[in-house]
Amino acid sequence: MFPTVHRYLLVPAAAALLPLGAVAGEVSLSGQASVKYTPDSARLQFTASAEHNLPETATRRVNEQMEQWRDGISDYRDQLSAYSDASVQLYSRSIPSQQRDQEPQKLAVASQTVSFTIADLSLLNPLLEQAQALGMDYNLGPHQFFHSNESSLRKQALAGAIADARARCDFVANELDRHCGEVISININDGHQPPVPMMAEMRASSDTVSEVGPRELTARVSATFELE
Repeated sequence: MFPTVHRYLLVPAAAALLPLGAVAGEVSLSGQASVKYTPDSARLQFTASAEHNLPETATRRVNEQMEQWRDGISDYRDQLSAYSDASVQLYSRSIPSQQRDQEPQKLAVASQTVSFTIADLSLLNPLLEQAQALGMDYNLGPHQFFHSNESSLRKQALAGAIADARARCDFVANELDRHCGEVISININDGHQPPVPMMAEMRASSDTVSEVGPRELTARVSATFELE
């Protein structure tokens, strides 16, 4: 008598835990998988700037700073990809006068930005040290580091998420003495999570990077399967 009662108590409970579609021969569920990796490349940008009452003087100082930069990185230049060395930008800014009856002082500001990518992170600190020695401005944060084969990592995460959804379908089908059949529909979300902070953001400081922290790519799918 007890086995019979136990059986009839289980079936409604299992049905309550499953989507309504499962009773009609379908089951909708989700799958998720993550891939952890360490970035091996970086996008960098440095800016040389100078200001002076005379535009030509500000421009000359920036040109001199850029020449020193080019000389300082000559040993690494052939390892810098997508190198862009833009022309000098010139604008003016006003400094409010402390006296009401005096006109604001106008200064000419010249700047020039260089950007590139590196596929060898051992170059990072020598380049930072060169920029710091010249007083160049830069921001260094987690968003500038990436993996050279990130598309492959995304595919790995997506394949894992699909496999996870199929495995869950197989489990549900087995509990119902059914078989997980064809995919009726599937929605894919392979967006990655924000990078794990790996360092305090640096701006023209004397800091160097000791290590690049790990990242994680996560893929999620929502799928509906036939139950046979």
